[in-house]
Amino acid sequence: MKNVSNLYGLKVFHYVAYMESFTRAAEILYISQPAVTMQVRKLEEELNVKLLEPKGRGVVLTTAGKEIAKIARRLVGIERDVRRYSSKYNSGQAGKVTIAATYLPANYLLPEALAESKLLYPLLDLELITANAEKAFQLLQHYESDIAVIGGGAAEPKGLSKKIIKRDPLWFIVHKEHPLADKSVTLRELRKLPFIVREEGSSMRERLFALFRSHGHQPPHIGLQMSGLNETIRTVMSGYGTIFVSALEVKDYVERGEVARVHVDEVVGMANEIAAYLREEDDLSPAADNFYRLI
Repeated sequence: MKNVSNLYGLKVFHYVAYMESFTRAAEILYISQPAVTMQVRKLEEELNVKLLEPKGRGVVLTTAGKEIAKIARRLVGIERDVRRYSSKYNSGQAGKVTIAATYLPANYLLPEALAESKLLYPLLDLELITANAEKAFQLLQHYESDIAVIGGGAAEPKGLSKKIIKRDPLWFIVHKEHPLADKSVTLRELRKLPFIVREEGSSMRERLFALFRSHGHQPPHIGLQMSGLNETIRTVMSGYGTIFVSALEVKDYVERGEVARVHVDEVVGMANEIAAYLREEDDLSPAADNFYRLI
């Protein structure tokens, strides 16, 4: 027996079997009756099996035809599913989107966009990978992510396009009952306070030190060095230290009155830039494009 390569013939046979008529099958398929007859005969030759017998003005299935009709029905169902999925994929309602992001956008900006995307498109397969800026860029460049979202104004590698999605203000934060809580001071005054800073190499640590140097001051005194944001904030809540952070990271704590801001004129307008990056020469999938537009 030859290999069955005539999948269209199986589809035509399905409609003939279902309608028990070559004429009515032709009407459904928008082809001529002779074309229907030719496809069924070609299929019978490939299978070396008689599928239909004439009965009056119509046809009936042979024993083999009944079994093959069941298979053909599943094939038509699969084709229908493929077309439905393709339609959803092309409209961005289905498919996989991988986003590589640094800590700030991954925790404070993207969750809302991810939730909204899933509510709009339940079939969408979304994956968020949290990494440092260097790793997030690598994932994008190596085709392991579709989009990279980076906080901190990192310098992007060549071959990437950039869209700024948020400029988040930078705040100085102290304990809620600190003498400088909600006060306006100068950097010179603030320098007298002990600071809690991130590890060496941290972009926020470098920006803090650069801020003081750019105004002619030595870097502030380091009271503690901590690598995690949550423990840093909780240390301030317990009564020790000053931190320099992105507003998104502490806004809820400030609004609940658990910590307080110190206002410094020299940092008015200073912001943490959050940007989305794409590979310049590659087109996004429809699903990735929908998500990119959403953020």
